[in-house]
Amino acid sequence: MKQPSFDVIVVGAGLTGLYLTKLLIEAGKSVLTLEARPAPGGRIRTLRDENGAGLEMGATWFGKKHSGLVQLLQELDIQSFEQRTGPTAIYQLDAQAPAQIVRLPANDDPSYRIGGGSGHLIDTLAKRVSSSVRYGEPVRSIEKQANGVSVVTNQGTYLAQWVVTTLPPYLLINSIKFNPALSDDLLTTANRTHTWMGESIKVGIRYATPFWLAEGQPGGTVFSNAGPVTELYDHSAHPQSGYALKGFIDGRYHALPQAERKSLVLDQLRSYYGPVVDTYTEYHDTVWREEPFTFLLYSDYVAPHQNNGVAIFRQPQWDGRLLIGGSETANQYPGYMDGAARSAKALAREILS
Repeated sequence: MKQPSFDVIVVGAGLTGLYLTKLLIEAGKSVLTLEARPAPGGRIRTLRDENGAGLEMGATWFGKKHSGLVQLLQELDIQSFEQRTGPTAIYQLDAQAPAQIVRLPANDDPSYRIGGGSGHLIDTLAKRVSSSVRYGEPVRSIEKQANGVSVVTNQGTYLAQWVVTTLPPYLLINSIKFNPALSDDLLTTANRTHTWMGESIKVGIRYATPFWLAEGQPGGTVFSNAGPVTELYDHSAHPQSGYALKGFIDGRYHALPQAERKSLVLDQLRSYYGPVVDTYTEYHDTVWREEPFTFLLYSDYVAPHQNNGVAIFRQPQWDGRLLIGGSETANQYPGYMDGAARSAKALAREILS
C-alpha cells in the first residue's frame, strides 16, 4: 500500500505547530500535523466554566517586548488586556514570618493576557488548519528515506519531503526514535535542556464574587516563600464574566494527592483572607510533570531555562529534511509563548526558502 505523502509533516499541535501549519498551508504546501493528545494546545490549556470564562492552567502572560506573539495576535484580530496587580500585595518571607501587606511600585512594563484566554489563540489557529491535524496520534519514529522522510505513529506511516518537530527537546529525543541517529552534540545538548513549564504546578480557584478586590482587602497579588502557593494573581475574566485567583504552587508538592494540595492551599489563603476563601465554586491544579506528552524526568539535574535557545537546535538535520522547533529552540524569548511564535515563523522561512 502506498504511504500517504505530504510536503511537510509537523509533529505537535501546540502554538508552534499550529502556527507553522497555518503559514505553510497559506504558502501552498500540503501539511499533516500529528498531535499525541486528543486536543490542540500543548502547554496552553484554558479551562472554561459554563459561561465560557477561562482559567489558565498553562501559558498565560506576555509583555509588549514579546513582539512575535503580539504580531500573531494582531494578525488573528485577537485582543489582549493588562494583568491587574493592584497597588498592594500580600508578602510572606518564610513559614515563620507573618504575612504582611506591601505596596507595589509602579510598573512600567506590565504583563498582559490574551482576550478570551490563551486557549482562544489555540482555538483560532486550530480551526483554520483543522483538516490538516490528526489528534491522538503520537509519533514513534522518524526515518530518513531516499525520497524524503518517513514518520511512524501508533496508527500508520506517512512520508514527507520535510519533517518538523515542535516537542520539547528533552522529550523529543527520549520518546521518538531517529534513523539515522541525531548527532552526538545535538543529543548531548537536548539531554541537558530544560522543558518550559515542566516542573510547574498551576492552581486556579473560581469564585462568584472577587472578594479580594473589595474595599479593605489587599488585592489578589501574593508572593510567598512559605508556600505552598508561591505566587497568586487576580485572574478575573475580561470582560468581567467570571472571577478567579490563579498562580503557582511550589513544584515540590507534586507528589501529594490533589486533595492534600488543595487543603494546604486553602489553609494558606485563609490565613490571608479569612473564611471567605471557602466560598470557592471550583478548584483546579495542574501538575505539568505528570503530562507524558510534555515532560519526562531528567536523567541529571537541569537548571531552569538551561540550553533554551541554543543555536544547535536551529541547525537543519539530514540535509535539511529534518527541522527541530518549538519554544525552547527560539533565538529570542525561548521558553515563552513568544518563543513558540518566533520558532514557527523561522521554520516556515527555512522550508519556503
